Amino acid sequence: MSSETPHAHRSHRPATPLSGSITVPGDKSISHRALMFAGLAIGETRITGLLEGEDVLRTAAAMRALGAAVRRDSDGAWLVAGTGIGGLHSPDDVLDMGNSGTAARLLCGVLASHDIFAVMTGDASLRRRPMRRVIDPLAACGAVFAAREGGRLPLAVTGAADARPLSYRLPVASAQVKSALLLAGLNARGITEVEEPEPTRDHSENMLRHFGAVVSVVPHGAGKLIRLQGQPELIAADIIVPGDPSSAAFPIVAALLVPGSRITIAGVGLNPLRTGLFTTLLEMGADITITNKREAGGEPVGDLVVVASSLRGIDVPAARAPSMIDEYPILAVACALARGPSRLRGLGELRVKESDRLAATLAMLRVNGAHVEVEGDDMIIDGGANRLGGGTVLTQMDHRLAMSALVLGMAADAPVMIDDARFIDTSFPGFMGLMRGLGAAIEAEPEAA
Repeated sequence: MSSETPHAHRSHRPATPLSGSITVPGDKSISHRALMFAGLAIGETRITGLLEGEDVLRTAAAMRALGAAVRRDSDGAWLVAGTGIGGLHSPDDVLDMGNSGTAARLLCGVLASHDIFAVMTGDASLRRRPMRRVIDPLAACGAVFAAREGGRLPLAVTGAADARPLSYRLPVASAQVKSALLLAGLNARGITEVEEPEPTRDHSENMLRHFGAVVSVVPHGAGKLIRLQGQPELIAADIIVPGDPSSAAFPIVAALLVPGSRITIAGVGLNPLRTGLFTTLLEMGADITITNKREAGGEPVGDLVVVASSLRGIDVPAARAPSMIDEYPILAVACALARGPSRLRGLGELRVKESDRLAATLAMLRVNGAHVEVEGDDMIIDGGANRLGGGTVLTQMDHRLAMSALVLGMAADAPVMIDDARFIDTSFPGFMGLMRGLGAAIEAEPEAA
């Protein structure tokens, strides 16, 4: 962060509808994986469209510390000269993963099957997040982990000298855990198998194939069985990172809610395991059109045309949660401003995000006058409250909560304030300028300016 002083911001209804054409930053999930897989490949990979938010820059720094040559070219592309699988070395210093749970969990997989020693830490938010879900299964490959109580960072990893392949059934659907196990399996002899109870985002499988690994994915009950042949020779392969659908969610919902708005978002990733929010918004009556469909780097991409719409409440099945787990705070905003009740099911995973995102989303809506309850892992929102807005949202170092609250202010009856906007740049650098360019009214509070 550039400053230790919280940066309070306020948003309110804009004077005119939102309009314009934009691109959103590169997909964060793909950006993390591109740097890691390129760092394990032979040769130099050119990555264009990489998200240059703080989370991803932490991954770049970590791979550099482990021996990969990572640099930003003058044209904005990133060049990564990998070490080859098994070629990483112990870092000279602690690896600071900042606010990124994805980077920390995936890197656990990389470290677990390499004969090296490393220590990871992170900011106050990341140090509260549980890592046991990855370190317990990864220990089976021969790695040794030493962590704080509850498996929390700081975390010391002694990688396996001769890693064993893993065979593991995920107790709950998690793309991060799946990817960590596959990354460990790259430097293990034999076949690594991961069974997921429900399909989760498959960027790791797509990228492994892109770099030349042998990966099979077959249906298995309600989920999938992924098998990876260990110790392949990954070969450098250029990557174009599509726009992040999780980042696109914020201008999309803002345009749907601000009357008269019409915007276009170019080059958004449309991986079907990431587009649960788009499906849900369409079911709520959203006017969203996908044009110019194409493929980039093994991922489907398209342009989105979004027109302001009158939304209705919805019952979202729990099975859809893995395809939109990061989008529930902004979906909750849409539901609060929709007609009729909504029930968002199966949100237990939100309790272990950057904050307890379920409790934080509940607090964000309630402080701004919404009628909302939590029953178990379900959130029930009674849309169409008489008056919304006027509250101050405590962001708890959670970038998605901060952006969701600012979008709420754009369509609420009274302005909405967030206590701290600094953390937005971890995932969406330039968010404020992009939204203001569309016509949004977002202002820094005078005492923070």
